[in-house]
Parts: sequence; C-alpha cells; structure tokens
Amino acid sequence: MLEFSLIFVVVCALIAILLVIAQIQKGADDADRIVALDILLAAALILCIIASLMIKRTVLLDVAIGLSLIGFIGTVGWSAVIRRKNDAQLQESK
Repeated sequence: MLEFSLIFVVVCALIAILLVIAQIQKGADDADRIVALDILLAAALILCIIASLMIKRTVLLDVAIGLSLIGFIGTVGWSAVIRRKNDAQLQESK
C-alpha cells in the first residue's frame, strides 16, 4: 500500500511539473513565472523525499534541504529584482 501511495505522489508531482513548464512558457508577467518556479521547486523537493523513502537512505534528504534553501534565496532575490523594476517604472511615469 505504501508503494502505491508513493507512486501516486510521484505521478502527481510529474503532472505538476508538466503544468508548471507550460505556465513558465506562457506566463503573463515575471511574478507568474517566479511562482511557477517555486511550484517546480516544491515538486522537485517532493521527488527527492519520495526517492529517499524508496531507497531507504537519508542522503537525498540533505539534497532536499539544500534545494529548499536555494529556492528560498532565489525567490527573495527575484522578488527584489521585480520590486526594483516596478519602482523604476513608477519613477519614469511621474
């Protein structure tokens, strides 16, 4: 039963990845693309954790922790870039 559940979660994560790739390609603005990248990162974290459960080793949990840290820093960095871009557009319009 556990294996079926893990396989179901993997299939759902892969479907999410496909939908996110489509959203990244057709995203209306930068914020939509950043949210899509965050969802992609979450799906990658899920796949790391599931792989760790399947092989019964904790090595991939370290990879998941590293991915989450990199994703957080990347999101904060991109949001700062978007904020600066929006501030510059506001100043130009004045």
